[in-house]
Amino acid sequence: MSPWCRFGATLVPFSAPLSPPSPRGATLVPFLATPVPFLSLWCHSGAPFRPPVPPRCPWVSLGVPGCPWVPGDARWCHSGAIWCHLVPFLSLWCHSGAPFRPPVVSLGVPGCPWVSLGVPGCPWVPGGARWWRRDLRGNPLRCDCALRWLLAWLGTRPSPPEGRCREPLPHLGTALAQLSPRELQCHRDELRPFQSLPFQSLGAAPFALGGHPGVALAQPLAGACALLEWDQLGGRFRAQSVVNASSPVACHPIPLGDTLLLVVAQLGGGSWVWRRSGGPGSPFVRHQALGQGHLRRPHAVTSAHLGGHLYLAVADSSKGGTSTVFRWASRAFYPHQALRPWRRDTHLEFLELGGRAALVVCSAARRPQVYRWSGSAFAPHTDIPHAPDAYAAKHFRAGGGDGGGGVFLCVTRFLGDAKVMRWEGSMFREVQAVPARGSLVFQPLLLAGQRFVLLGNDFAPSRVFRPGAGGRLEPVQELPAPSPRAFVPLRAGQRHFLLATSFKGATQIYALVSEDVGT
Repeated sequence: MSPWCRFGATLVPFSAPLSPPSPRGATLVPFLATPVPFLSLWCHSGAPFRPPVPPRCPWVSLGVPGCPWVPGDARWCHSGAIWCHLVPFLSLWCHSGAPFRPPVVSLGVPGCPWVSLGVPGCPWVPGGARWWRRDLRGNPLRCDCALRWLLAWLGTRPSPPEGRCREPLPHLGTALAQLSPRELQCHRDELRPFQSLPFQSLGAAPFALGGHPGVALAQPLAGACALLEWDQLGGRFRAQSVVNASSPVACHPIPLGDTLLLVVAQLGGGSWVWRRSGGPGSPFVRHQALGQGHLRRPHAVTSAHLGGHLYLAVADSSKGGTSTVFRWASRAFYPHQALRPWRRDTHLEFLELGGRAALVVCSAARRPQVYRWSGSAFAPHTDIPHAPDAYAAKHFRAGGGDGGGGVFLCVTRFLGDAKVMRWEGSMFREVQAVPARGSLVFQPLLLAGQRFVLLGNDFAPSRVFRPGAGGRLEPVQELPAPSPRAFVPLRAGQRHFLLATSFKGATQIYALVSEDVGT
């Protein structure tokens, strides 16, 4: 035998019978070698790691200290053998810095897959490495542009490819044999500055009435609520003040038939409900005073339809205040339920958990509280652990097999990391901690039919994420939005935009641009 073992040419002889699994579940299996002195593996930091080479026969470490992306169950390969524990895949890094998870190549040994090191497009992988036997079943394949090369290569094989796509959603469960490289999307979405509005704003809430979309903006320093609409002739957005208010913190629009209600929560002079009965350009008139004697310092407003009725919830952040749920009846909002007092609530979020309506309430210096709808009122159900001092919580739903879907909650804190939580049937459990620097908004939204999650930071650039497997967020872009307080998706014809309000600078609008990066 040559002084170098060979990968892919022949199986290294192993005359002794396979040892039975050890108490830790390890199995000794034959290993294929290649005539190279070493193989460079790349850590998350981008620094290469070159495992040592024993005399006469090189060996490759799959358990690299300091490289958390290498499965910890993989052990050293030595003397023509490797110890492993059901490693589903191994993440390798190309020179471009993009992660690649090669498919599992089975050696036919039960419970011990082997990972192919022959990766096209990664020049640092030895060219002598070859496939010995391919078995793609059970791999969490993401069928996007990065998988085009694999489909093209599998098309040259005599047998049809095995395996199915796990994501993205349009290809969920699709067999590789039914896909062609042209079906995989190869474009990159990016948010680019489009327009700067010369005013500061706090809250923002979208609405649509009579086919005309718009956004209601709260401008506490200007003392007004404004409606943001698209100017077809100018090809820009314009904001027109429609209601004067005393330090408004929320301007919440509610379409009712051909009428638009505007709930104005303000710090001085009491909160009011305004009404516009005509189309765009018609004036707003005062409709009713809201929560006289119930609201001291309103902080956030939200609404939802429950059981055929319209409900409005207002968070009260004063020390002796009480957040209140109002019900629309007889053309006015009436107090329906007072939540727990003395909580200093900062945010409310309606959502559905297990087929029942629920309400998440965030409070200063307390854990967020989850209320469940009983049919006539909200009853305390549980709190959310590991999220003290939560400022706000926003939810989104994600589909997916193998338990990857469900209801997720994005919880933000001004001091500390933001968190992604998942509903587990009776309570929320943490999925991921996202580093934040003075964050007051952690907003999931749909933009051009795609799910994005945006984290606004006061002391660092804001960040754009895409939900991945299991609801974990993957960063895709930084956004230079100054001290954002709300993110709202916008649409004008076939174009898509993102509005970012700012309390310390100009309100920014970004355009979603898609670029073809096909291979």
